[in-house]
Amino acid sequence: MKERTRVEAGPVRLRIGSIVLGLAVLFFCADGAVGQSNQREPSIGYLYPAGGQTGTRVQILIGGQNLRGVSRVCVSGEGAEASLVRYMGRFRRLNGTERRELRRRLDALNRSPGGTQPVEGARGGLRKELAKKRAKKGEAERAAAADPVKLPNHPLLNELDNLSPWELEFVENQFLRLNRKNQPNAQIADTALIEVVIEPGAIPGDRELRLETATGMTNPLCFQIGRIPEQTEPEPYDSDAPPTDPVDLPMVMNGQIKAGDIDRFRFHASEGQDLVIATCARHLIPFLADAVPGWFQATLALFDESGNELAFTDDYRFSPDPIMFYRVPATGIYELEIRDSIYRGRADFVYRVSIDEQPFITSIFPLGGREGEKTTAKIGGWNLRRKKLGLDTRPNGGSVRQVALHQDDQLSNPVLFAVDDLPESTEVEPNSSRDDAQPIDLPRIVNGRIAAPGDVDFFRFRGRAKQELVVEVIGRRLHSPIDSVIKLIDPSGQILAWNDDHEYKNGFLHNEMGTLTHHADSYLRHRLRRGGKYCIQIGDSRNHGGDAFAYRLRLGPPRPGFELRVTPSSLAMRTGRTAPICVHASRKDGFEGAIEVRLKNAPPGFDLQGGLIPAGVDRIRATLTAPPRPLDEPVSIRIEGQASIDGQPVSRPAIPADNRMQAFLYRHLVPSQDFLVTVRGSRVRFPSPVLALDGPVRIKAGGTARVRVNLAKKARMADFELQLNEPPAGVSIQDWTLQPGGLDFVVKADAETALAGAAGNLIVEVFTFRERRSRGADEKPQKQRQLIGVLPAIPFEIVKR
Repeated sequence: MKERTRVEAGPVRLRIGSIVLGLAVLFFCADGAVGQSNQREPSIGYLYPAGGQTGTRVQILIGGQNLRGVSRVCVSGEGAEASLVRYMGRFRRLNGTERRELRRRLDALNRSPGGTQPVEGARGGLRKELAKKRAKKGEAERAAAADPVKLPNHPLLNELDNLSPWELEFVENQFLRLNRKNQPNAQIADTALIEVVIEPGAIPGDRELRLETATGMTNPLCFQIGRIPEQTEPEPYDSDAPPTDPVDLPMVMNGQIKAGDIDRFRFHASEGQDLVIATCARHLIPFLADAVPGWFQATLALFDESGNELAFTDDYRFSPDPIMFYRVPATGIYELEIRDSIYRGRADFVYRVSIDEQPFITSIFPLGGREGEKTTAKIGGWNLRRKKLGLDTRPNGGSVRQVALHQDDQLSNPVLFAVDDLPESTEVEPNSSRDDAQPIDLPRIVNGRIAAPGDVDFFRFRGRAKQELVVEVIGRRLHSPIDSVIKLIDPSGQILAWNDDHEYKNGFLHNEMGTLTHHADSYLRHRLRRGGKYCIQIGDSRNHGGDAFAYRLRLGPPRPGFELRVTPSSLAMRTGRTAPICVHASRKDGFEGAIEVRLKNAPPGFDLQGGLIPAGVDRIRATLTAPPRPLDEPVSIRIEGQASIDGQPVSRPAIPADNRMQAFLYRHLVPSQDFLVTVRGSRVRFPSPVLALDGPVRIKAGGTARVRVNLAKKARMADFELQLNEPPAGVSIQDWTLQPGGLDFVVKADAETALAGAAGNLIVEVFTFRERRSRGADEKPQKQRQLIGVLPAIPFEIVKR
């Protein structure tokens, strides 16, 4: 639920009776909320399973909030289509009588001539064993159920006779085997079942899946498409159950770690196989708002047939998702165990574990190249038949890119690399002391690596008096395990400046930064006092090293610039309506100028208001207005920012992202593939409001300013309330009046708390009040507040008195 900040002077209540020029021209309709400023906005917390094989149909359980009324399932990319199978609703524990009645009905369905049969496969044998045990006590329970019992009103329980075998098994799991250790979690309690059809030629990799409901569009979650066979975990329903049948490789196992769970499954392996056992857990759901450390921390343990532990891992370098590399010593049956590192469990602890002799890149050097120049990187890892990989450095491809190795019909893990337009050099050993420092000219990017534990690299350059120097390491942002530390040393050997970890404003710089919680790359900016020969020293702060510890070291004068994010990454809108968005700016190398944000090649009818990020401001809230006609399909909207830097226009794309909370406190902008917008029709059409402004509203600290909104039609009026959404400190709405052709309202800046120089946009929400039916005859009807509209973003600036 979206949190709203309280306005200092409180909202302004309005009641006008008569037919006048009014606000209802804009907002009065029966369609409900606008955009996603709705307290009932939908969200999804997990997908299970979170992927599928090409050429298959996959049924997926989705857990989230407010999922009733799903009208569309959106999957990014081509080659995959999805649709709703059934809204599953929420689940609760049944009492003893209800449990017995549900058991009786499920057993009757299984015994009927056309009834469902137990699901075969990895869990089929297990179910047959349990069915025999259940049959004996089931007779007594059925005999006791002489009187009909009414089951709770639930979408699945109401349709037992029409459910598929998978759905009946799901009912049994949720209502009869519901783990009493599970704690209620409203964020994932609402469930729906969808089906994804994956074409044989679909490109493998990560996709994004969203649901559209009557109240909005959900956040995206990762859905993976792969080429090797997949299964779902064989859940051990009973402690006396026999071991599950071993599966053949290669395979992907999909599972959930629920409360108290430790999942185990067996597989065949042959002597000499170089297995890569790779887990996707946090990768699927990057952040959990209500869990510590803020994600599912999986561990892997491998056992032989006698139960001896052969290998264990709980991460892969700085990633919480464990990866195990294992050469099979003897042909036989092996068992893999997966659990949470601190034995937690819940429905959104979803994982995918692949076991295969897949190519896997563990090191790449260099970590990038100069734009337009042919660059070949050396790679190392497992099951690689090639040791080199070409990097795409063509212009206009972005500063951070990714590449994977295609090997026959297999595809390796993707690796990141950077592209820049500065001259580049490669580190040359020996350079482990000031005396052996490698000479370089500025500006330059040096590609190097900390080749062994304790290694340090020195680079020498000639500096000028009053020269401003920037030293920046790009390593962790490209998934290198290096935790860099840099030192600037003057000609006499004195350390002038040093830096270990540098955290960028708003928590991002470059596209991949949204999921990094340890900003291990170093950065310093220093003005030299005198000329002479200076040195830069770089090493690993933990004294680690190896082939994978590569880095790109940028040295030279500041290069002012910026990166942009836009949140949220999903919007469901009504025709002609306005919804708030937020644009975040990360400023680089001292750039403080204004940034103009605008739509790029958007479909006709879309309009962006308030798209100016003032000088020195890192975040603005703008608004997007939908076209007057509905769209048949969701559209991907592109937004870009443009600024003047050193007299030259510079453009940067605004990467779509979602503002996610980690572990009750920290917030991160997690990038997504698309800024996806749907536009549905309204039963009543209204013109968009137009601000009568030539520039920002200037409010004197301690004073007021009047804002005019032009309207065009006549309509009836009722109760309304105006409120600022996330108002700046000390700013509030004081009053408003209706005038022919428009609406006027007053904005006040408090003398004590409003900050002179503050600038940005004001987002004004409009609420109405509807009578809620009383439960008893003696109770008076109560009025319920409902959001019905958002005004276009209003630029403002607080000036000194």
